[in-house]
This record gives sequence, C-alpha cells and structure tokens, in this order.
Amino acid sequence: QVQLVESGGGLVQAGGSLRLSCAASGRTVSRHVVGWFRQAPGQEREFVAATSWSGGIKYAESVKGRFTIATDNAKATVDLTMNNVKPEDTAVYYCAAAIDVRVMGARGTDWGQGTQVTVSS
Repeated sequence: QVQLVESGGGLVQAGGSLRLSCAASGRTVSRHVVGWFRQAPGQEREFVAATSWSGGIKYAESVKGRFTIATDNAKATVDLTMNNVKPEDTAVYYCAAAIDVRVMGARGTDWGQGTQVTVSS
C-alpha cells in the first residue's frame, strides 16, 4: 500500500497557473505508477495524468498541452503543474497510485485525501 499526501490547490483565475504536489511513501512506492485524477461536483472521477518513476507519461486529452506531470525521485513526490487553467478544470484533485497504469482508478488504487482547485472566470 502507498500513502499519498497532496498539497497545493486553491483559487486561481482563468488563464493562470497552479501547481499541485503529492508526497508518496510506502515500502512498494517505487514499483507503483503515480498520477492525478479529478472529480467535479456531480460528476464521475476522471483521469488527468499518470507517470512511472522512470517516465512513460500519459495525459487526458482535455489537459494535454496545458498540464505537466513530473516526479522527483529523490523526494518521492509527483507534481502536477497546471497552466492556462479553465473554469472547467474546477474540481477536487486526487493523487493516485496503482501497480499498473491500465488499472489506475480501479479497485486496488491508493488515493490521497484530495485538494480543491477552483478556477474563476
């Protein structure tokens, strides 16, 4: 099991930038894929981005070109830098870890507590 603690988030104007950070810990953390999901009010939780600790990055089409996911292996953190944010990016953002990107979000995924991001127009 991987423990995940998010930080960052808050209120930002449309077109602005924000960075989320997730500290990962646990005996098997290096063998997990890590990433970010988000959930807007009344909607399903959706995939945002994921990466392994050695690369192999995936993005949702809705954030490609605007968001960047990056790991700091020495600190065991995974950051999500959000540029040119839009009101539709408003959601609770969750850090996630899974044994494989193909099952990320499914049963067995470890989750952080979530952090709110609000984009004002």
